[in-house]
Amino acid sequence: MERTKLKQTADAILTADWHLREDTPICRTDIDFLNTQIKKMQFIRNLQAKHNCIVIHAGDLFHHWKPSPFLLTQAFRWLPEEFYTVYGNHDLPQHNKALAEKTGLNTLISAGRIKQLKGADWGVTLNDDLTQYMFEIGGRKILVWHILTWKDNTPWPGCQDPIAKELLKKLPQFDLIVTGHLHTSFVETLQGRVLVNPGPITRQTADQEFFEPKVFLWYAKYNSVEAVSIPIKKGVVTREHIENSEERDSRIRAFVERLNSEWEVGLSFEANLERFRKENNVRSSVMKIVLAAIDKEM
Repeated sequence: MERTKLKQTADAILTADWHLREDTPICRTDIDFLNTQIKKMQFIRNLQAKHNCIVIHAGDLFHHWKPSPFLLTQAFRWLPEEFYTVYGNHDLPQHNKALAEKTGLNTLISAGRIKQLKGADWGVTLNDDLTQYMFEIGGRKILVWHILTWKDNTPWPGCQDPIAKELLKKLPQFDLIVTGHLHTSFVETLQGRVLVNPGPITRQTADQEFFEPKVFLWYAKYNSVEAVSIPIKKGVVTREHIENSEERDSRIRAFVERLNSEWEVGLSFEANLERFRKENNVRSSVMKIVLAAIDKEM
């Protein structure tokens, strides 16, 4: 069950999908996205200090498996202490656990800066023996798993990934399941057992404009969780790039449709194109795209 305003200290902070990156997502308008990420890490570090507990992360610490030395340095500097994680798909080359030694995440683990959980990395399925990934805190049996699961609304039509309630039904041996991969936050419960999908700590896609990032405090005694919202800036996530792309695509479609009906066989390709441009007052931006595509094909 989800509890709020519990007074005692938590046993763990549950989180996932940090996707640390050096570049700025196309949907972000803030100038220094790296600093934005550092502030989120500072917030979680402070929360950890308040509760004196571990941090459990369910995969995809980095946005790319090969972070730059600069980004690795920032991770060394700002990650919380006592940080435990599993490998997510973004943490692995070709999403392949066999190549884990090549990764930036492995660098942090090898250096002792973070700890690899006895958890289920990306690629583990329901057909595997999941009891081998079990560990305990406060007598509670826990599974941390980077797998797509969902609640209420299917992520896309025809999605075959397991719904959270079904995971709880199929895995009665676990008191707490922490999942990553789906970038939304939810809690599912069944007969006193809990599944938490914390969601990301930053908004990196346009559809997350109104998403509120959070982490979850977990209390072993009650097997209860408490959501803690992470402060965000409003107005720094935009859909402008999507709208511009849709407008561009619409202009190009209209351009091609008119070409089909107004082409003169007696004229050269270049002459036809120039005549069409003049008669239809085609924008120079559209013509540049067309000409660039022609040059590429010729």
